[in-house]
Amino acid sequence: MNNQQVFNLGNVKLLSGKILNSAKLVYKTYGKLNKDRSNLILLPTFYTGTHVRNEGFIGKNRAINPNKYFIISINMFGNGLSTSPSNSSKSQSGSNFPEITLWDNICCQYKLLIEKFKIKKIALITGWSMAGCQSYQWAVQYPNMVEAILPFCASSKTSTHNYVFLEGVKAALIADAKWKNGNYKKQPVNGLKAFGRVYAGWAFSQDFYREKLYRKLGYSDVKDLLNDWANDHARNWDANNLLCKLRTWQLNDTSNNPLYRGNYIKSLESIKAKTILMPCNQDLYFRTEDNIYEKKFIKRVSLRSFDSPYGHCAANPGNDKKFEKKLDKNISELLA
Repeated sequence: MNNQQVFNLGNVKLLSGKILNSAKLVYKTYGKLNKDRSNLILLPTFYTGTHVRNEGFIGKNRAINPNKYFIISINMFGNGLSTSPSNSSKSQSGSNFPEITLWDNICCQYKLLIEKFKIKKIALITGWSMAGCQSYQWAVQYPNMVEAILPFCASSKTSTHNYVFLEGVKAALIADAKWKNGNYKKQPVNGLKAFGRVYAGWAFSQDFYREKLYRKLGYSDVKDLLNDWANDHARNWDANNLLCKLRTWQLNDTSNNPLYRGNYIKSLESIKAKTILMPCNQDLYFRTEDNIYEKKFIKRVSLRSFDSPYGHCAANPGNDKKFEKKLDKNISELLA
């Protein structure tokens, strides 16, 4: 497995009209591109993910097999590896970082695939949560390039309730006096811990807690889980990075761009890719009902909902082996 690589984009004009200075994408590749460049699987990253976390979906005994496919895992803007508030030029660092949309991410990912790898067709784009949202965005933005998509626990447009949930975790973070409107000198640790604690109530289902399934994940009790989620966010994340990606998530809408001008149904009808939608019925914020609505307008689509007490985190590698098996089966079907 190769080391991570950097693709320099230069100055990028964003959907907002602002310029992202000296932008870069950090990515990692697995496997080899075949002669006709037709075996590419693209894995974008999810909200608190990097290409490293995506490795949980890859394996020689998995549907995403590096012995058969050329896999590119691309870090989205704001995740601390690709251009983010924490690593951008001084004039755009921290609270000065511009608003980023999925349209912007996919424009730049397209540039990487075209210029660096001379890709004309993508066999599959798949991913969990915000990564799945990017697979929809790819399919509407470059419909002639994408052969298949499999978004799991994701949606093509952030629902109003999902938006409100995100406002809740955001409010917990920015209530820390040390946040200082994003102009902190040291990380607002208490805010980050509060963010993690609030999020833990949404990431899993009510059944997960009722059945004490946190014990299967190695936690002795609920306090242990809450402390771990709090400390993980405080230890591993920059506050402005989290808020940057959170805003990108809230802005998720496949029609909010010059191609579709707010016509959401038209954006879904433009998808040519063979599509499998895979929601978890116990997901508390990416709801199955959103995927049922999308299914009305996507031409070559199958809805494969899944029951799991792990809720949104059913898809987190290692949590639910039954979900993993179903996911691999669906991926294999799209790649057949």
